[in-house]
Amino acid sequence: MKFNIGDHVFTVDDDLKGEIVRIEGSTCFLLSEDGFEIAYNASELVKDTSKNERLDFSRNFNSFLGENSNERKKPSKNMLPVKKKKEQPPMEVDLHIHKLIKNQKGLSNFDMLNIQMDTAKRQFDFAVSKRISRVVFIHGVGAGVLKAELQYFFQKYDNIQVRDADYKKYGVGAMEIYITQKAM
Repeated sequence: MKFNIGDHVFTVDDDLKGEIVRIEGSTCFLLSEDGFEIAYNASELVKDTSKNERLDFSRNFNSFLGENSNERKKPSKNMLPVKKKKEQPPMEVDLHIHKLIKNQKGLSNFDMLNIQMDTAKRQFDFAVSKRISRVVFIHGVGAGVLKAELQYFFQKYDNIQVRDADYKKYGVGAMEIYITQKAM
């Protein structure tokens, strides 16, 4: 496609639009809406017809049909670029006992484990009801009792996948669950 200085364009791979301010060979220099001049190959740009010129309907319709009906047409260059779906960050549930209650004096290990498991079950139910697909349970390192209890709890469900959470972010003291839910 041939571009001219002043044409308004979209980029194919980025979520960016702007005006062509300079052309050197097949390289077009785009002035983005943020005021930055960025170089793109002409093949990476699509004309924004809503800002450039009113297109003649009959000309577009005839070009769409083509001279030769056996000839296959390429997808229209006037289509807007598809925005990439951003992945939602997971819901985080910190099960460290000092995060759950103010004072743990007088509590046995069994009592603390019950508080942590009750919190995990309540947060899991919340995630299912709100259709949250990823939840990170931060259990800490310790002796591994809470981790084992969580794994035992989640293995009852067919629609749950349990994995270690991102090591760079959580270390070895967290697990991430993926909840696959049926469409309503």
